[in-house]
Amino acid sequence: MSTFRSHVWSSVGKKMITGLTGLLLVGFVAVHLLGNLTLFIPDRGHAFNAYAYFLEHAVHGWLILAFEAGLLAVFGFHIVAAVTVAWTDKRRARPVGYALVRNAGGKSRKGLPSTSMIVTGLTLAVFVVLHVKMFKFADHPSVVYDGKEMKDLYAVVVAAFKQPLIAGAYVAVMGMLGFHLRHGFWSAFQSLGWNNDRAMGPLQNLARVVSVLFAAGFLALPLYILFFVDPSVSGGHR
Repeated sequence: MSTFRSHVWSSVGKKMITGLTGLLLVGFVAVHLLGNLTLFIPDRGHAFNAYAYFLEHAVHGWLILAFEAGLLAVFGFHIVAAVTVAWTDKRRARPVGYALVRNAGGKSRKGLPSTSMIVTGLTLAVFVVLHVKMFKFADHPSVVYDGKEMKDLYAVVVAAFKQPLIAGAYVAVMGMLGFHLRHGFWSAFQSLGWNNDRAMGPLQNLARVVSVLFAAGFLALPLYILFFVDPSVSGGHR
């Protein structure tokens, strides 16, 4: 057990944890974005509210509890491992290369996305806390669709994004998400030892596509609501 523990908490082990949990979080963000895209459906929030209701009540609420517990663990391991690796690398004269790849001494790929990973990551962590507080622990209005009462989270989103300051802050944070994914996505594969000279180019290009698509998808939401949604027609039959 001590050998396993020492390997997990070694520099390579923590980088692998960061990479694996990072890819899991990319999957979560993808699913979350797909759910948020229902906000574009012109049905007064029916699809979005129904989606949120399903998540909250599936398997009598146990599914969302299990998912949230797992997600919290993934977030926790990702943050602790990433911050520890960054702190360790900063204290050393030269960052420790990845033991499982061949380009440890190769061409440097440092840039704004890579050098700002801790800043963007911690900013995103603060955003997640505020986001969860807003949608899970605050009081919400209710709405009734087909005789079923549910939280009117669509009205909450519209009310928030109709405030330019909140919409602007959300846009800024989603821009940081794009920067974080730009470096984090391909480096996750590198951390797991799946990266090599032949795969480097395609992974870099895939990281660009993923970061742009995710950032653009999330950026479009507040801008669409701020400029094109009439708050007077949000919600259903109360």
